[in-house]
Amino acid sequence: MSASPPQPLPLLKRIPPGLWAGLVWFAAALDPIVKYVLMPPRRMYSLSYPRQGLDPLSAKLLLAIAFALVLAGCALLRRRTSLGYGLLLAGTLASTLAWRQDEIPPMQYLGVDVALAYVAAVRPRRSSLNAAAAALATLPCYVLLRQGLGIHDGGVAPEPYIALTVVIGWLLGNSVRQSRLHTEELHAQAAAQAVTAERLRIAREMHDTVAHSIGIIALQAGAAARVIETQPGKAREAMLTVERTGRETLSGLRRMLGALREADREPAPSPLRPAAGLADVERLVTTTTAAGVRVDVWWQGRRRPLPADIDLAAFRIIQESVTNVVRHSGAGSCRVSVDYGEDELAIEVRDRGTGTGADAEHDTGYGLVGMRERVALLHGDFTAGPRRGGGFLVTARLPLKTKAEAAAG
Repeated sequence: MSASPPQPLPLLKRIPPGLWAGLVWFAAALDPIVKYVLMPPRRMYSLSYPRQGLDPLSAKLLLAIAFALVLAGCALLRRRTSLGYGLLLAGTLASTLAWRQDEIPPMQYLGVDVALAYVAAVRPRRSSLNAAAAALATLPCYVLLRQGLGIHDGGVAPEPYIALTVVIGWLLGNSVRQSRLHTEELHAQAAAQAVTAERLRIAREMHDTVAHSIGIIALQAGAAARVIETQPGKAREAMLTVERTGRETLSGLRRMLGALREADREPAPSPLRPAAGLADVERLVTTTTAAGVRVDVWWQGRRRPLPADIDLAAFRIIQESVTNVVRHSGAGSCRVSVDYGEDELAIEVRDRGTGTGADAEHDTGYGLVGMRERVALLHGDFTAGPRRGGGFLVTARLPLKTKAEAAAG
């Protein structure tokens, strides 16, 4: 199944951050040039941007340097964030000095705020705090610089308001960073949970597939060893069963390992064996009976197709329960009941053996754990334990309807 192509980002997110900062800065820088220098004289005039403010060659040269610094800073903001931000800050200071202004224009400083928000969004907190400190330190430094150049203050100092915009810009960028880190953490947790769930699923499948076959092989091999001298024909038949079961198990393992190896590729379609289900119970009965343990199956209710996950889980529960009977109970027979109800599928496997269903000394108990996990994933009920009067009983109830379907029905 091919992966869906990645969805394109919205237009606003595709615009580089340097372009956003540049648009804000150049719009604020070009507005007074066009309004108070290039356009014909009007009644409106500006004390901050006098018409003759750019007459000196040094002022024009300094303004050109400011534009070059900001342009370079915007171009470098994504690749070399700290350098780009520093150039943008220096260009803002140079532009203010070119006009011989007594204060930094708040609108022009918004370009620095946009760049700071980007720095806070993509860089570690320590780096972004240093960038914010640099932006705040520029304000008193410019006050000292203009006093040294003899530029007189002509009104209320805007530095406190500019400092507030710097803080707001950093907070916005930092909130974006925190949101991104939280999202990445959630994705990492979801990926880890998916890996764990898949690993448990593979472990259950391998255990359920192999445990039954190994139990049959062990039982038949033991029987062959006991009668090889007295009944060579039966010993030969048992060993043929061992060979056939071993080959089937090896083939199943190869298919499973092949599927795992091809998980990251796109293999050509190949015929796969249908997933196991309740239709394979008769084959399971035949194999187990041939191994010396009779299995009686009682079907109740109207047999009908089931969802694939329920069908597989039901068969694996029966298979593992019968395997435990063969390996641990010592019983010569067991009974399997499958009841097709309207809302649930009920399964019972009982025997009259002397074992406990899972030998604690020789068995890890993964079979019971795997069955319980399968039932829990399907929101069913599972019990397993000794019966009154001897033997072992396994019961599982698998709902055939979701809660929404049951409520609607």
